[in-house]
Amino acid sequence: MDRLGGFETRPRVAVGVSGGADSLGLVLLAQSWAVERGGDALALIVDHGLRAESAAEAARVGGWLQARGVAHAVLRWDGEKPATGIQEAARAARHRLLAERCREEGVLHLALAHHRDDQAETVLLRFARGSGIDGLAGMAPVRAGGAVRVIRPLLDLPHERLQATCRAFGQEWIEDPSNSNPRFARARLRATGEALAAEGMDAPRLAGLARRAARARNALEAGTAALLAEAAEVHPEGWLRLDPKPLLGASEELGLRALVRCIAVIGGAPYPPKDEAAERLFAEIAGEDFQGRTLGGCRILPRKGHLVIAREPVGVTERLALTPGGEVWWDRRFAVRLWPGAGGAVTVAKLGREGWQRVRSAGPDSGRIGLPEPVRETLPALWDGNGLAAVPHLGFSRPGFPLSAVALHAPGVVMAGPAFPVVSDRVGII
Repeated sequence: MDRLGGFETRPRVAVGVSGGADSLGLVLLAQSWAVERGGDALALIVDHGLRAESAAEAARVGGWLQARGVAHAVLRWDGEKPATGIQEAARAARHRLLAERCREEGVLHLALAHHRDDQAETVLLRFARGSGIDGLAGMAPVRAGGAVRVIRPLLDLPHERLQATCRAFGQEWIEDPSNSNPRFARARLRATGEALAAEGMDAPRLAGLARRAARARNALEAGTAALLAEAAEVHPEGWLRLDPKPLLGASEELGLRALVRCIAVIGGAPYPPKDEAAERLFAEIAGEDFQGRTLGGCRILPRKGHLVIAREPVGVTERLALTPGGEVWWDRRFAVRLWPGAGGAVTVAKLGREGWQRVRSAGPDSGRIGLPEPVRETLPALWDGNGLAAVPHLGFSRPGFPLSAVALHAPGVVMAGPAFPVVSDRVGII
């Protein structure tokens, strides 16, 4: 924990707990560490509802923690579950539930129990998918996740050490049957562990590869950040203007990284575009007759020697309910807040072409706002039973509807990282 750094004087740490030896070992260690420093730990148990016994297991784990004086909460993944890609969907739901609860509790640090064997499996899986340096670097020990910092303090420790930690505490644990289910890629990898180790691909060596790849990734990230500082101009309406000359003049790797980062920030997609597609786009931009392309949820358009990168309107389909005093993360791009006492509930959805026309007809100055055409349609707007109510970025509100909302550009991927929250505790900045 000390190597990760960045903790307040009396640290509060949330720990994602599944009930296995890894996460139970982590929460017991984290509680001891935090209490020694005048803080505490909060165990967050996610019940995915994927097995009939999951609720009883969550309650059992909660009972163990309560007996040890560890505060805990059970978070349930409600709603329909997908028929395919269940592990990926469950992971996304788990991260969302954990981050939301951390925000509600004012906890800045979320600790996850990924260990050395998990890291080795991650490297193998990404190698099998053809990943480059970023993928082979595996999981980072510290990652900014919006309002919460995700930390992984156990990446250097093997699974057996965490089982031994639980035994030393006299703590039982639950074995998840999915860990050995051959339906899942990680389980199939574990089944071949001895054969892989015999060929030199054991966990220590694969984790060492991840460390070396992470070192290279960090150097490339620094170069990419410097390049973007020169070439990119980000606008609060969720688009950017990019000067392609510095990218084309840099090494191809840095230029490609900078372009992909811009697309990831603006497009709102959970994953960046594939390498082959990004390479084709980069080559087209270098040509003299580039007319524009779509990629990664973005429209890339040439404009007076620069590129405009904006969200692709057709891809913006999310509609989220928002009540007074609440906040939603819309389209993976904007944090939209509605002030308390603002009136009734609204729906956050894109402004669209029809909405833009309404704004223009309502005020003669609105047509002169210098926003590229695709940006206008993808702005977050508030809608209610009477139609368009407000567009925070344009300062527009329907007569009788107070402009009591704010929409802040908060992409899931930062332009140059790591990002971090800044918090005041009345005495100073943490």
